[in-house]
Parts: sequence; structure tokens; C-alpha cells
Amino acid sequence: MLTLQEQSILQELARAYAACAAQPKHAEKRELWLALNRCKMRRPMVLIDQIPWNEMDVDGSLACHVEDPYWRGVETWLRRTLYQQKYMPVDQVLTPYIQLPRPIHSTGWGLEVERTILQMDATSDVVSQSYHNQIRDFSDLEKLHTPVITLDREKEAQILAEAEAVFTGICPYRLVGQTMHLGLWDQIAQWMGVENCYIELMDRPELIHALMEKLTRCTLEEIAQRNALGVFDVDSHLCHCSHTFSDDLPLADCDPQRPTSSSAWAFGLAQLFTSVSPAITAEFEVAYMRRIFPHFGAIYYGCCDRLDDRLDVIEKLPRVRKISCSPWSDRDRFAANLPHKYVMSNKPNPVFVASGTLDEDAVREDLRHTIGAARTHGVDLEIILKDISTVSYKPDCLWRWAQIAQEEVER
Repeated sequence: MLTLQEQSILQELARAYAACAAQPKHAEKRELWLALNRCKMRRPMVLIDQIPWNEMDVDGSLACHVEDPYWRGVETWLRRTLYQQKYMPVDQVLTPYIQLPRPIHSTGWGLEVERTILQMDATSDVVSQSYHNQIRDFSDLEKLHTPVITLDREKEAQILAEAEAVFTGICPYRLVGQTMHLGLWDQIAQWMGVENCYIELMDRPELIHALMEKLTRCTLEEIAQRNALGVFDVDSHLCHCSHTFSDDLPLADCDPQRPTSSSAWAFGLAQLFTSVSPAITAEFEVAYMRRIFPHFGAIYYGCCDRLDDRLDVIEKLPRVRKISCSPWSDRDRFAANLPHKYVMSNKPNPVFVASGTLDEDAVREDLRHTIGAARTHGVDLEIILKDISTVSYKPDCLWRWAQIAQEEVER
């Protein structure tokens, strides 16, 4: 139960959010995102995400005071959103409602991650991890089972009652579902360790095929559970750090109270496949995702994986609309080979903001290289700075990167 003081804190934040969300710039930028996402870009778009928040609080505005874990999460989201709008808004669009996560739970796969952790900073979520191999033979596949998905309807009713008491007359609010992470290789790497994955791909491909077959079937069963509950996200307009405003999604017949996967975005990736051949990507990733992706309205594909040398393989995946061009991809080659039905989702290297000093000339040169490659080949472009492990407690470097990026895309 929220105290009166906690309600007052949330109400103050809601007023600030409502005032910011009502600014005309959000409607204008939403139209720019719609144009980009229909591959009729007016200009490249910019976002910043996955920020080292433990290093950012220069004015005390990020300190949270609500005790209840659920509402503390809402408070955190409001504070971080307002902070971004103040210091590094770039092309972030605020929804005209406060987003309240639905209380959705998963039992998981039945196999816990076993790892050794080296933490960079006592206040940071960024860690170096060494994973212990738990899938050594076919018998270990029996440890895995389909996650059981549930919606806590009693908790949801409580959330709505408390939201009505807190936000009515201040700002609209809306329950928001979940976006599915379809990167099975991220999970496998945590169960086996990256090196062991590579070794088994070479030595026992039949084991890896059996593992992927089981995970694919389990994922399809999980999608069916989530569809039965109607808990997919169609309201945040975000997928894997990218805005997803679309003319055709959600579908016209989508029940806004029970959204299903056919109206939703999801994201897939196989990051460790940067160090395997395109043929291995086709055999051990694309062949399985081709069975999963058709269940969704749209897919964002890729993350830190190198994809410039295998775009013809990725093109075989259905429903894909955006493809990641990570710092490990050759931007010129990527733009030259990207079919024009996709958005090039470029990820600048976060090293530019990591040292505590910003080489502004290098930042401009890097951005102009990306924009120039996209322009040369007529590619629709978004630029998303993410995976920012540190700014060396100098957040103004990130703020300045945002200013420079905005200047460059508007040139």
C-alpha cells in the first residue's frame, strides 16, 4: 500500500511527465518515426538506451523514494524518462500515458545459470561473467522444459486501483504487456559458455540441433500461452531500444485488452555467431527462427552480432523490418548490401563516451561516415547508441554526444 507521501511523489512525477509528453515535438517526432518505419525516411533518427544510470545522477533527480517494489519500478521509469528528456532527448517520443507493466511471470526453462562474476563497480549492473557448462550430453536436454507463463490478475486489479487513486486527473495510464526476446543463443551461451558452444558446433552438431529443436518447440508453446493470456506489448512502441511506430500494427482486429503476437514486435539475435560462418548462421539460427518469427507482426533482428557479411542469409527470415548494424559490421558493406525493405539500425561504438572525455571531431566523423554510407546506397537509417557500460562518471559526455548526433542527422 502506497503511503500518502509516496502517492505525492508519484503525482509530482506524473505531472512533470504529462507536461513533457504534451509538447508538440513528440507528435512531430512520432511522424518522423512512422516515415522511417515505412521505409520512407525524412531524416535519420537517433535514440540512446541502456545507460549506466549509476553514473548519471548529477542533480539528485534519479534518487527513488517509493518502497513498494512495483511502484518503485514505475518511479524509476518516470525519473529516467524525465532525465533523458532534460539532458539527452534526441528523438525519444513519450507516449501520452504512463506505462504500467502487467504482472506477468515465467517459471523459466528449468535450468538456472551457473556462473562466476567479476563486477566492474559496486554500484553498477555491468559484470564480466564466466559460464559453467551444464549441457554436456543429450541427457542434459531433459533438464529443459517450456516456461509456464501466468498473469497475476489479483495484482493487476490492485495496480489499476492504486493507479486510479494516484494518477486520475493528472495523467492517463495504461497497462503494458511484454516484448519477447527470441535470441535463443543468448540463453544457450549462458547455459554452456561461449567457447563450449563453438566446440560443440564443430564436434557434435547433432547435439546442438537437438537443443535448438527442443528450444524452438518450447518457444512456440510459450508464444501460445502468451497469446491465450493476451499479454503482448503493443503500447510502449519500443522494441530492442528502437521506436516501432507503425501504420499497420497493431492489427485492425487487435483486442487492446488482450494483444496477441500477430500485432506485436519481437526481437531476435545470435550474438556469438559473429565468430561463425554465414552457413552456420543459416543452419543453426535461421532454420529455427523461420518457424518462430511468422507468429509476430514484426521483428527487429540483431544486436552486437556482425551481419554485414550475411545479410542474404538474414533476408530469409520472415517478418524482419529492422536489422542491426553493430560496431563489428562494416557500415559501407552493410548499407551496400541491405535490401531497401529494411531499416539499417546502426549502433555507434559506445567507446566514444566511455573515457570521461569526448573527442567531438571523432564523434562527428563517425556519424558522418554512417550517414554517408546510408545516403550513398539509399538506405533508411536509425542511429541507436546503446550498451553504454560506463561514461567514467562524466554524464556530460553522453549529453554532448546526443547534441552532436542531433545536429548531424538534421544537417
